[in-house]
Amino acid sequence: MSDQHPATDLGRFVRDLADFVQLGEADVAAVRRTAPVVLKHEEALTAAVYEHFLSWPPSARFFLRPDGTPDAERLARRRHSLGRWLRETAEASLEPGRLYGVLGAGLAHSHRSHGPGGTVPPELVVGAMSLTQSALARILADELDDARLALEASTAWNKLLLLHLNVLLLGYFMPWRESAAPHRP
Repeated sequence: MSDQHPATDLGRFVRDLADFVQLGEADVAAVRRTAPVVLKHEEALTAAVYEHFLSWPPSARFFLRPDGTPDAERLARRRHSLGRWLRETAEASLEPGRLYGVLGAGLAHSHRSHGPGGTVPPELVVGAMSLTQSALARILADELDDARLALEASTAWNKLLLLHLNVLLLGYFMPWRESAAPHRP
């Protein structure tokens, strides 16, 4: 890994991460093979994620109007965006053009304040990915007849989602890697 910020060569950064987590061709094939199974649950999955956000005050604040009621229009847009991300992720592409879209979402979460919520703290981004990974594991276990194939698919999706999580979190950790020189006041 380089000392430069990963966004300067996002393709290389993600390829290095893919090598590190051992995301191989068999994993990519498993994600693509199970994409139809996952995507038939897209609407329920995105609804469940945002219902969970609304049920927890630290995350609900990002989706409330000033009067404290849920902002239905914002929720619909966010669900639509999550669904689009899920569909694109199901293609298992590690192409930089696709990944810069994920980076853009991470930068928006980390730098753009919205309403009473402010900027999204990184723990909510990590939590959202955990919710998504758990939901995918349940979907695959329920839908695939072979437990071994369900586990392999779940593992492959997990590797891919963790790559995306790393890209999402890049905006939170700037500047990239501090110099090795000791800090002097």
